[in-house]
Amino acid sequence: MYQITKRFFDILMSLIAILCLSWLLIPIILILLCTGEHEVFYRQQRVGRGGKLFGVLKFATMLKNSEKIGTGLVTTRNDPRVLPFGKFLRKTKLNELPQLFNILGGSMSVVGPRPMVQPDYDAYSDEAKECYNNMTPGLSGIGSIVFRDEEYYISQAKDPMVFLRSVIQPFKGDLEVWYHQNRNLWVDFLIIFLTAWVVLFPKSELVYKTFPTLPRKDFEKAVEEFNQAL
Repeated sequence: MYQITKRFFDILMSLIAILCLSWLLIPIILILLCTGEHEVFYRQQRVGRGGKLFGVLKFATMLKNSEKIGTGLVTTRNDPRVLPFGKFLRKTKLNELPQLFNILGGSMSVVGPRPMVQPDYDAYSDEAKECYNNMTPGLSGIGSIVFRDEEYYISQAKDPMVFLRSVIQPFKGDLEVWYHQNRNLWVDFLIIFLTAWVVLFPKSELVYKTFPTLPRKDFEKAVEEFNQAL
């Protein structure tokens, strides 16, 4: 019943969001057409439900073929590959809005684990992979709230790629295991509210007050220990 109800709300909410946000989507499209590399959408292969790949849609924010330049699939803070308008879109998370069409098509949900590139998925534990495979990736999720400034921590690490795959991704897996074990419509609605909340108040700890059993990790300390170990 949860999955049927969740899918109904996904369709309803994505349709309403597309209609209500059309005033915002159209200007973004026009600006992207007139600036940067004149690309509007970026489609990337991500791991979806059941471990199957699908194309996730985003507004283009980086140079073409950026995954073959610099740090590859890892984006750091002040990454030189990010275009000027792309910085604004990424900071406000507006670059994720085209995923409303992924939700409408059924490859994504409003709430769920963030869809991952294959190397990030491979860094999950077997338990986390099993939980991930049983869920539909989401526009937002508990990992998106906790890691609202993931690029900052990656940028502080001496080896960003290794830090992402050895420290951040395993902990993200723990968060998704928690979500899989606690998911219901009420939790999903709370995650939607908290997603908007942390955009307005990025340093807020409300997520941990709302979900007291949520795993926690001091990433400032984790970065320091990681750098010292290299």
